Amino acid sequence: MSKRKITDLYNVKFKPFDNYGVTVPGMNWYKITYNKENGGQGSYVLKMDPGAKSLPHEHTGYEEFLMLDGELIDPDGKIFRKGDFISFEPGSAHSSYTKDGCLILVFMRGINKPT
Repeated sequence: MSKRKITDLYNVKFKPFDNYGVTVPGMNWYKITYNKENGGQGSYVLKMDPGAKSLPHEHTGYEEFLMLDGELIDPDGKIFRKGDFISFEPGSAHSSYTKDGCLILVFMRGINKPT
């Protein structure tokens, strides 16, 4: 059992989100298993403050996430709410924002490419 890791998603130390080489205002993350040097594979918890917006990006691999709290809005007006599990296929592109803040569990299978 020495290779088991238990993460309390509601009690982690977040750091500024800097996956694209710059810090994105209002976005913070806690890496669970995510490793950029390993091709962008793994999981992390993302916390977005009220009014935060992700940078426009394209998915090079699958990106999936579970909304743990709050709401996230895509450019087409689709609102993701607590309990929603969202999958983006490789080649899809978007940016998202939150009015009131949100907490998301993200599963990555490739590094996103800023557009």
